[in-house]
Parts: sequence; structure tokens; C-alpha cells
Amino acid sequence: MTLMTIRELRKHFGDKAVLDRVNADIAKGERIGLVGMNGAGKTTLANLIFGALQPDGGKLTHLAPGLRIGYLRQSTSFTVHAFGGLTDETEEAPESRRFLEVSSRLGLKNVKEWDAGRLEGLSGGEKTKLALARIWSTKPDILLLDEPTNHLDFQGVDWLIGELRTFAGATIVISHDRYFLDATVDRIIELQDGESAEYAGNYTFYREEKARRAASRLHRYEEQRKHERKIEAEIARLKDWSAKAHRDSAKTAAARGGFKEFYRSKAKRMDRQIKSRLHRLEKIEHKGIKKPKEEATVAFGWEDPAKRGRRIIEASRIGKRFGERRLFADSSFCVRRGEKIGLIGPNGAGKTTLIDMLHGRASVDEGRLWVTPTARIAYLTQDVNDLDGSRTVLELLGDAFALRTEVGRARTLLANMGFDEAMLTKPMRQLSLGERTRIKLAQLILREHDVLVLDEPTNHLDLASRERLEDTLATYAGTLIIVSHDRYLIEKLCDKLLVIEDGAVRRWESGYRAYADRRAHRDEEARQASKQAEERRREEELLLVTTRISYLLGEIGKLKPTDADYARLDAELAGQIAKKRELGRT
Repeated sequence: MTLMTIRELRKHFGDKAVLDRVNADIAKGERIGLVGMNGAGKTTLANLIFGALQPDGGKLTHLAPGLRIGYLRQSTSFTVHAFGGLTDETEEAPESRRFLEVSSRLGLKNVKEWDAGRLEGLSGGEKTKLALARIWSTKPDILLLDEPTNHLDFQGVDWLIGELRTFAGATIVISHDRYFLDATVDRIIELQDGESAEYAGNYTFYREEKARRAASRLHRYEEQRKHERKIEAEIARLKDWSAKAHRDSAKTAAARGGFKEFYRSKAKRMDRQIKSRLHRLEKIEHKGIKKPKEEATVAFGWEDPAKRGRRIIEASRIGKRFGERRLFADSSFCVRRGEKIGLIGPNGAGKTTLIDMLHGRASVDEGRLWVTPTARIAYLTQDVNDLDGSRTVLELLGDAFALRTEVGRARTLLANMGFDEAMLTKPMRQLSLGERTRIKLAQLILREHDVLVLDEPTNHLDLASRERLEDTLATYAGTLIIVSHDRYLIEKLCDKLLVIEDGAVRRWESGYRAYADRRAHRDEEARQASKQAEERRREEELLLVTTRISYLLGEIGKLKPTDADYARLDAELAGQIAKKRELGRT
């Protein structure tokens, strides 16, 4: 069943055409990934589908009556007022009950009892989870998710993947998380230059198919160019012959005393052939195959840090708490020069707090944390809104770098990162979140550092920028500590992990895949142990019930139906038999 159709949709902002010709059908149960470079119009299209924006042209038609659309925005804002609107209802209200159930499944227990202080201190992941729970509770027909995994931990991502697989409505996912796209979508809509293109498959298929289409189109374009050059050569020859024919006709007319036009028939035939070929070239120019646009590339570059000793960081039995809440304790680990370490753990486990401790912005409550004083540590935060919205990129560069050579290097770097001259003069508030992230990366790159601490570095980067950054980080000779829920990034770059779980920080001497396999094995062992314990409990209870039934049968056999205890024992016997039957089914 088709829920919505989109035909020739257009949206302009001032003189800029963000969307120019977008077409799509959205059917019940479809899993659609919406991809494109930063600024391609993905969020704009999501707002048009949601109804928060109105198109400047084309049609967006709802085909299902009372169509409900749930929209998780990229910048999640879950306020106390919005939370109270759900939890003030009675638990019997269907939407409130579903909200509490989903919140609980996401690991947010007893949210109904949270006070205003707890809500004001929500982490980014907790905000995302509560917003998801709120949207899910409305049972939408179309679910719009704009970067839903940005602040979710790995467990939250896995939960969301499982829920989306069973969701009955249509889902449209805007995400730069390749693992998430591969696991959740079966159709890709790409936005490029204001137009849409569709690919039947997940993200990996889309990348392969796009490359195949581009190669095929380039081959056809090159064959067309050969044909054009052949026509151009024919036109050049015909023009030479025509010019000669015109000259010969004039000489012949003068020699024979006839009319010049009579002897120009051959030249005119050639002129008609020239016009015919010129028309063919014009037709190719307007209707032929256009040269495929090369995919935009983003180049990052880092200075190699100086070698300053083997150990960078060493923690000995450290601990941290906030009031009565203990984040971790008795944790010992080290970080060596040149290592690439992924810092992972559930939302709220203390990853950002540990980073603040490494950077000197938070103290250690227990134990000893040593960071070599010679290390120059750079920290890329998740927050991209701390850049002055009224300043332009050039103004920020002028403030940051006093020397003209440094500013020139910065401009070259930003050009390699996809910033043209017009973008450099835009106020920061007009730039996308991904473009602001690239500016912060540029500021980081232009200074030499021994240790780079990157907190969700790919959150707002488009897919091409993510892949390019991964390739660059893989060749970086310094020490990397990466906090990320981008599984592809962690698996590709990090051969060591710091894992915060079960109230401790532990160093893992292999990559994420080995850790995930070990964790899955451990979880399976725990499930099997729990299953065995439940089986033993059921067998013990079945034995007790069977013994009780035998006793009751014996007692009833001593009585007559008219005796006072007969009815009571008979009722208990029926109950025990029913209980035995139920235990036998489990």
C-alpha cells in the first residue's frame, strides 16, 4: 500500500535551489535510506514530508487517510514539558503506557519517577532514547529518523535495529552510520544537485551500484564523444569541400558565361549536409549523455607528532563518582604512544567524564591518573554550536592564525575539505552541522599535537567525508583516542579498546569485532545459565506440584462428596492439575 507520493518536488531558499526535481513513492513497510553530501537537502526533504516546510513546486500527496508521521530530528530536544505531557497521564493511557515500555526497553528505568533535575541533566544519548520512545508511542505510519544513532550507545543502536525490523510502518532514515544503514534499509534515495536517484538495496549495495552506474555512464559518454569527434571531423571536411565548390562554381560560371547559382548545386548539397551534422551535434548536446559528475572528495591532512616517549597516559585504580552515583572504580590502564584506541561504553557510563579527566577539566576521586606533561592533547568535542554564528570562516581563521602563511595554509586546507570561496564568507549560522564539524577539524589539523581525542568525530560528516577521514586517521602517527558509535570507524581504525562497563574501565587488547564476539559469547553463556536455572526451578516446582497432587488424591479418596472438606480439596486439586499442565508447557 502506497502511503505517499512525491512528484517533481522543489524547494528554494533565496536564490539557492536546494531541491529541484525529487520523485519518490513511499509504501507501507518500506525501509528507505536517504543519503547525500552535507547540504544536499536531506533534512529539508524530511521537513517537507513531515509538513514543517511547504514546497515551492511539485506535489507531495498523502494517499492514506489520517497519515501519522513521527519525526526524530537531528538536534534532539527533549524538554521537561514534553516529558510531563506523557507521564502526567495515567499509566492506562495507551500512548503513555507504550512510552514507558519503550523507555524501559531502551534501558531508561523508572522514568516516570524522574524529577526536573534529572531531566535537565540528560545526556545526548538519553535525550535521543526518550525522543525515540515518545515518537514510537504515537504508532506512526511513517517514521522519519534524522541521524538517530548520533548519541546512541552500541546497545541502543542494536535495539533500534531490532525494532525497525519489526516496525509495520514505513521508515525513512537519514544517517551517515554505514553499519546502521546496512542493517536497516533495503532502498536508498540519493540527493545530488537537487535531484533524486534510487537504488534497490542497502548502503553497501548502493556504493557498489553507484560506482557501476558511473563507470557505465562514463563509458557511454566516452563512446558518444568519439561519435561527436567523428561528426566534427566530417563537418570540417565538408566545410573545406563546400568552400572549394563555391569557388569552383564562380570560376565555371565566369568561364562559360552562365548563371553562378546553376553551378552551386554541389556546394549547396554540402551545405545541407553540414547543417544536418550540426543539428545532430546540437541534439547530442541537449539530449545526449552528460559527463558523469565526479564524486566530491575531501582531503584531510595531519602533521606527524614528535616522538616524546613510550607512555602517554597511565591510570592506577582510578575512580569517579557524582554524589551517590559511582561511574567507575578501581580502574587501571595505560595508553602508549602511537596507539589507536576506541573508548566505548553505554550512554551515561562516563566516557565524556573520562575524557575530561584526561584533559584536566575533571579531577580523579580515587587512585592516580598520570598524563605525560610533554604531551600536547587536542580535543574535538561533539558540540558544533560553540562557533560564533555571526562570524564568517575567514574571520575565525584571522583570529586563530596571526601569520599570513598560516591563514593561506588554512584556506588551502578548507578548499581540500570542500569549502569554496563563497562558503568562506558565509556566517557560521548558515553552515550545516557537517560543515561546522569540518571547520573544527581544520582548526585541529592546523596545529601539531601528540594526542588527538575525538568525541564522535563523524557525527555530522557526510559519507564521503567519513570515508576520507578514516583513510587519513589510519595513517596518523600520533596517539588517537576515539569515542564513537560509528562501528565502521571503530572497527577500521582501533586495534585496542578502553571499555567502560560494570562500573570499571578496562583495556581490551584487540579491536571491536573481537570484543563484540566475546561479549556475545558471554551474553549467550549468561542466557544459557539463566535458562538452565529456570529449567531447574521449573522441575523442582513440577516435583512439588506432582507430590501435592498425589497427596490430595489420597485425601479425597478417604472422603465422600458430602463431607465438609471434600469441596475444598477438590478445588485445590483442580488448581494443582492446571498448574502442572502449565508447567509442562513451559
